[in-house]
Order: sequence, then structure tokens, then C-alpha cells
Amino acid sequence: MIARRILLAGAAALAVSVATATAALAQGVTLRSADIHPTDYPTVEAVRYMGKLLEDRTQGRIKINVFHSAQLGQEKDTIDQTRFGVIDINRINMAPFNNLIPATNIPSLPFIFRSVDHMRKAMDGPIGDNLLKEFEKHDLIGLALYDSGSRSFYNSKRPINTPADMKGMKIRVQQSDMFVALVSALGANATPMPFGEVYSALQTGVIDGAENNWPSYESTRHFEVSKFYSVTEHSLSPEALVMSKKSFDKFNAADQAIIKAAAKESVLKMRELWDAREKASETKVKAGGAQINQVEKKPFIDAMKPVYDKFVTDPKLKEMVAAIQAVN
Repeated sequence: MIARRILLAGAAALAVSVATATAALAQGVTLRSADIHPTDYPTVEAVRYMGKLLEDRTQGRIKINVFHSAQLGQEKDTIDQTRFGVIDINRINMAPFNNLIPATNIPSLPFIFRSVDHMRKAMDGPIGDNLLKEFEKHDLIGLALYDSGSRSFYNSKRPINTPADMKGMKIRVQQSDMFVALVSALGANATPMPFGEVYSALQTGVIDGAENNWPSYESTRHFEVSKFYSVTEHSLSPEALVMSKKSFDKFNAADQAIIKAAAKESVLKMRELWDAREKASETKVKAGGAQINQVEKKPFIDAMKPVYDKFVTDPKLKEMVAAIQAVN
């Protein structure tokens, strides 16, 4: 009898808790979203656009407040905060997930994508959908895949035309085993480092160079202290827009569908802004004195075999590589 009373009391408390949470959501909720990039960056603007869609479609019940410029921490630091529900939505490069979610290694592989168009076709279809599902095993909901542009090497020493030109260089990489292996395979010394520390490290000579896309090279003003930009386009890895599963599960099925749809629609806005920003950033860094050179990619591609051998060992991952390469 006592056990039954305890059970009934517990059920009643749970019902009150659920009812309270539901009532709060009915009245309105503002989701906290994190991004390390500045306020006018395409990814930041795209999540704001997603927030506008949500606000319109829920009569103001669901809103998003975007904390840009690493206000909530660097990417690697915010992953656990998102898993625990402290941060509701997070835009993160694929690299910090590489050690947590093995499938994210595949779109991060060097030269896996032949072009931006190839990457978008692959990620917009079943391959991308299956990748997003992998996040749920780690208390995250994969909402969408944003572009990250083509990443190339830049440094303060000299133009990079062949892998031999990189020998001995200290190159900053994201905190990912994949990117450490990539740079090491080219003969350089990989130096993992948070994004926010790169400018001062370049300025003081702690590192010789780094690698990133046009907008990041420009918006961080790395071109001021690292003027040689060599267009290797070694990575076209997408970025993940994820939501805390704890936050997502507070919504009913109808609101969850609205959130997912708004996230998917924000991809188109992000790409529109991204394509324009890439052109503007390239123009700006050239005007700022950056020296740009194109490279013959084959020697760089040939050097990547050890990277593929190390990170593509599981049969499912090999299938994913083959599926991406088969996309026309």
C-alpha cells in the first residue's frame, strides 16, 4: 500500500513537472545559440534567420538569441555545454566532433569533395541526413549542415607551392586528430590551438601559419600577420548546426518539426550569404596586401594516403567514402 502511494505521488509530481514545462513553452521560450564568429558572419546571420522563421511560425512562442564572437566559449568548450542543455543550439565546425563521432571524420577528410557543388549535393541528400542522425547518440540533435567554405594554408614565411615548402613549418590546426594527421602528412608541425588564440600566436611567431577559409582569414585579420595565402582547398568539410537533445525534448512533436524545418531552410540563407561573403573577403585581403598563389593539387592529394589509411578503417566509414565519391 505504501509503495503504491509512493508510486502515485511520484507520478503526480512528474505530471506537475511536465505540465509546468509545457505551460512555460506555451508562454514562450528564447533559445540560447552559440557561435565563435562575429555578429555579421554568415553562420550567425543564418541562425538569426532561423530564429525569425520560428518566431513567425509559432506566433512568437519560440525565439533564438545568438551569442556570437565566442561569448559562450570556444567551439570545443561549448560541445559539452550543449549536450547538457546549458546551450540550446550550437554551430560548430565538424573537426571538434571528430574524436566524439567517428562518422564526422569522413566529410572532414582532405580532398574528399571535388568542389563546393559536389559537397552540397552529397550533404543535402541521404548521406548528410544519415550523418546528422549520428549526433543523437551523443545527446545532440543534428539540425542542419552549413557550408564552411574551402580551407587553404596561409603563413608568414613564404608561398606554399608544393608539400616540400611546408617542411618544418609550425601550422595551427583545429583540435582534431584528423587535422593533425593532415598537416603532419605534408611535412609540417601541426599545432592544435583554439581559434581565438591564432592571431597573437601568428603575431608573436609561436606558429608560422594556419589554414582556413576566405571569410575567417579576413574577419580575424590574420592576413595582417600572415600574408601568404596558398589556395590548396584541402578541406570543404561542412559545419554542423546542432541542438541539445535535452532542450529539443522539451518541445512537443509539432514544435520539433517546426524547429527542424526552420533549420533546414536557414541553410539556403547561409549559402546565399556565404557565397557573397567569400568574394568580398577575397577582395578585401588582396587589398590588404595578402599574396595569393594557386597550387597544383595532385602532390597534396597524393600525400593524403596515410590519413585515409588511419581514419577510414571501419567498413561503414569506407561505404560512406565510396558513397560521397559516387555523387555526381
